[in-house]
Amino acid sequence: MNDESPIALKSTALVELHKELGAKMVPFAGWNMPIQYSGVMEEHRCVRDSVGMFDVSHMGEIDVKGPGARDYLQNLTTNDVDKMTDGSVLYSLMCYENGGVVDDLLIYRWSQDHYFLCVNASNTEKDFQWASDQVKAFEVEVTDISDRTAQLALQGKNAEALLQPASDVSLDEIGYYHFKEGIVHGFECIISRTGYTGEDGFELYLNSEDAEALARKILDDGKAFGLQPVGLGARDTLRLEMGYALYGNEITANSSPLSAGLGWVIKLGKEGGFIGCEALRLQKEKGFERRLVGVKLETRGVPRSHYRVLKNGEEVGEVTSGAFSPSLNAGIALCYVSTSLAREGEMLDIEVRNKAFPARVVKLPFISSSVKK
Repeated sequence: MNDESPIALKSTALVELHKELGAKMVPFAGWNMPIQYSGVMEEHRCVRDSVGMFDVSHMGEIDVKGPGARDYLQNLTTNDVDKMTDGSVLYSLMCYENGGVVDDLLIYRWSQDHYFLCVNASNTEKDFQWASDQVKAFEVEVTDISDRTAQLALQGKNAEALLQPASDVSLDEIGYYHFKEGIVHGFECIISRTGYTGEDGFELYLNSEDAEALARKILDDGKAFGLQPVGLGARDTLRLEMGYALYGNEITANSSPLSAGLGWVIKLGKEGGFIGCEALRLQKEKGFERRLVGVKLETRGVPRSHYRVLKNGEEVGEVTSGAFSPSLNAGIALCYVSTSLAREGEMLDIEVRNKAFPARVVKLPFISSSVKK
């Protein structure tokens, strides 16, 4: 008899609201999260056509303060923090010495002495430990503020019109990958023009105790815009259509972010370098045996993670993420393939239930982004 009890799942501040809205709840990254409400296809199309609301409070937040904050983050992350100004957001990576990825993350700058990081839910504890271990001689304090921070995402072309009447700041003045502090329906929020869908929209960070009340007010406001709550299922198909990397799938501790096409956030020439810089420099000089590409099935079929990629019947790669695309009405996937085959237009096969489905390498993203630049 096994006396070990299962690990209890964490819940966000909106768990009761999710149940009230009829969400199908599933374990995800140690959390009890909504995978869908009305259905993945309907929720996906709602975000593309109008606006949807996501509970992403499972994401981790890490506060970085002190006179050494800038130097610390330059060493810790791959992108160039010096490009940032107050109120800006930067997509970046943390890497191990061997160039493998600790996590991908967003960096928010309040000032040169104060930043905070938004990290993946599955990696929060690991990331905080890694970030703490790298403090060393830097004059900086690193604090995990995840437990007291909730996050709501409003994504879709009607997000600004829905949110503006409830906000005390001019949302039109918040550029893409920028943020402001503001009041939304009486609650203090960080209002960030960011997202994981390829649509215009906002991510709201606020005190966990206020999250349910704010979510209910937004749902009520959203009736006039066709707003729907959206689960993790549609969140994944939306990000896949944009070709966005997901930690654990496209990027891992054992894969190169350069072969994943993330060289644009890896600044090998920045002064002082960063953790993993030399390993990545050598990888770039040597070249890669495989590269991440997008493929679209030529016939009906749904590719999934770990399905084999074939060329003339021989295995040449593996699917990292795959799904049916509601926007394209076709199966799509991200996969690593031999570099010699990573050409737009190359014909491959995806093995689905022991049957080969023809697929064409296509340019990413699969559909055009609608973010407000």
